[in-house]
Amino acid sequence: MTYQTCSGCIVGIVILFVMAFAVGTQAQDAGGTLRGTVRFEANDTIVDNASVIIVQLGRATRTNEDGSYEFQNVPAGTYDVAARLTRFPDRIQRVRITGGDTVTLDIRLSVAPIREDVTVTASSTEETVAEAIRPTTVVDAIELTERVATGLGDVLEYQPGVAKRSFGPGSTRPIIRGFDGDRVLVLQDNLPIGSVGSQSGDHGEPVNVLNLERVEIVRGPATLLYGSNALGGVVNTITGRETAPTEPRGYLTGYGGTNNRQRGGAAGFEMPIGSKFTLFADGGGGRSEDYETPLGKVINSQTRSYDGSAGFGYFGDKFFFKLKAGYDNRLYGVPFAGLFEGAEEEESGSINPAGVLPPDLEDVAQISLRMRRQNFRFSGGLRDLENSFLSGMQMFADYTDYQHKELEGAEVGTVFDNDQFTYRAVFEQQRRGLLSGRFGFQGLNRDYVTTGAEALAPPTKQTGFAVFALEELNFERTVVQFGGRVETNRYRPDGLRNRNFTGFSGSIGVRYRLFEGGSLVGNLSHSYRAPALEELYNFGAHIGTLTFEVGNQDLTRERSNAADFGFRYAGNRLRLEANGYFYRISDFVFLAPTGEVEDNLPVANYSQADARFTGAEIGGDFALIQNRLLLNATFDTVSARLIDTDTPLPRIPPTRARVGVEFIAGGLRVQPEAVFVSDQSEIFPTETRTAGYGIFNLRGTYTIPTAHFAHIVSVSGFNLNDRLYRNHTSFIKDLAPEIGRGVRVAYTLRFF
Repeated sequence: MTYQTCSGCIVGIVILFVMAFAVGTQAQDAGGTLRGTVRFEANDTIVDNASVIIVQLGRATRTNEDGSYEFQNVPAGTYDVAARLTRFPDRIQRVRITGGDTVTLDIRLSVAPIREDVTVTASSTEETVAEAIRPTTVVDAIELTERVATGLGDVLEYQPGVAKRSFGPGSTRPIIRGFDGDRVLVLQDNLPIGSVGSQSGDHGEPVNVLNLERVEIVRGPATLLYGSNALGGVVNTITGRETAPTEPRGYLTGYGGTNNRQRGGAAGFEMPIGSKFTLFADGGGGRSEDYETPLGKVINSQTRSYDGSAGFGYFGDKFFFKLKAGYDNRLYGVPFAGLFEGAEEEESGSINPAGVLPPDLEDVAQISLRMRRQNFRFSGGLRDLENSFLSGMQMFADYTDYQHKELEGAEVGTVFDNDQFTYRAVFEQQRRGLLSGRFGFQGLNRDYVTTGAEALAPPTKQTGFAVFALEELNFERTVVQFGGRVETNRYRPDGLRNRNFTGFSGSIGVRYRLFEGGSLVGNLSHSYRAPALEELYNFGAHIGTLTFEVGNQDLTRERSNAADFGFRYAGNRLRLEANGYFYRISDFVFLAPTGEVEDNLPVANYSQADARFTGAEIGGDFALIQNRLLLNATFDTVSARLIDTDTPLPRIPPTRARVGVEFIAGGLRVQPEAVFVSDQSEIFPTETRTAGYGIFNLRGTYTIPTAHFAHIVSVSGFNLNDRLYRNHTSFIKDLAPEIGRGVRVAYTLRFF
């Protein structure tokens, strides 16, 4: 980017700030009072110490011992009021407040209503999923427990627009709208995790989902708020703990499963110290053995993991902060990797027998990966500021020491070290007239070193810095969001060429309310992505991508223009969301095969060409019988091609549909579902066709709530028809089918 262009971007952001000062404050009517109670729907038990939030105002309180809450001086208007209990789904109801009136709103928590969730990822402030202009999905703690697995991709697969990339169960990672690797950003509490999961198909993400309150998935370009490697979307894993509890609270979970003998557990607690301080800790572990398929056992697919974290926080009336230290250790097998590493070139066509698993792996080296992550994190800020341009601010800083070792039997082959420091600050503006918004900055310092047989890139130091702003004009029926981001990334490799990249990302989005509960949304965005380190500098045989990679130090930045349009409806008996999208990406980076073979792997150069992605997502729930019987379904499809040659891009998920029903009786929920996946015949020249399939799953949950405890038992049956099927986005799909029939049981005790 030229100096003049960059200067123009900065001027544009400054103009946004000037607008924030220029718009005057409107007069408000006299405030009203909002009060009510929060109870469990299953047995009408009161809920003590639950959070109640007026979403649009950012005001929060807690329920008393009798389950009651109250807000005073609430400005006249229509608001979404959310009741939140740690590790339960949010329950949201809409209320209208008029000047001086007292309004009563009673809220009932349940594990299975047609519900809306509150998200913070889409626009860096709390809003409901229905009002988020970016398409967003929230996966709550109960569903995370039902789907618990070592790999994050296994847990989130079949969410709308989300598939999984894998090289075995330990390394699964989310794919969003066909985007993988460096174009999907995985966060924990708004900051990058600091792993190298995006760099290779056999690298996973160190996340224990049992320690999370929820996962938020933003589909589509999120580069404006989170950076250039969020071109495809963001997965934000959220641990919660945004306020100090008045009573001890926590959880204890244990689970076990058939097929791969999966078992493990997790526990965590928060302990208030006085009225403003809190201590907290989490920990857990799990393991699984080689999984079974209808063809037999997949050797070397076992996983092991354990993790822990602890910290303390202060939550005053205006100022708050948290300090936390954590670790995560994992060991998992990489199935069939030894075949590619040990086979002779002339046998390269014989390692993929059709329809059977390789019969004899005794003489093949078993490749596994030992991962270790240690991190230290600070978060804090100010809130509920008055008589100021700002209403609040948040600051985050994280230092991560990440290492993994690729093992050939007991021998260490390659060691990856990634030390990373990231920081972020977000400033929330007071609403002035129609205008509200937030702005901030974010930075990265990374020291990356690999040693050993698969040290593809030289030791490299990477730095990045960005400033961003996202503003919102609220005309009641129409809401307009607009903003921009200027970001620079610098690479300093040992012995190779330094590269600097600077680019601008901008977007405008609109939500128009058609009628109560129903809205049209649209987004137009221009996004920039700097080439990733591996795309610039890798050179050598890379088992994790099954290619001999040749990096390209002359790569330019990617530029994407995207359009996303949708319809949302959230009512008492129906929740519906439908989205369509189109991306045109200039200078899209991909691995282009040369036709040569080196070290028994096809040689591929990192090249650039224009590409387009088109697709759609539809999902919804309909109450056939209110709070008793629900019908739910999702559908997604994506097509991705190089424009000049009309060549399909590799590992694009096939079209999928899921149909299920939910039976609800008190605290009991039973959900049978069928998942149908079409064949994938639009394939890259180096790929093989993948057949379609249908599988049947069954999930059930029984919840026994009391005023301070909840017992939750869940049973999940997966692939109950024991279907032989293969995941098109797996690097080893032609060798390893997906898991066969199995059942998983989990028990959770929560206290609050």
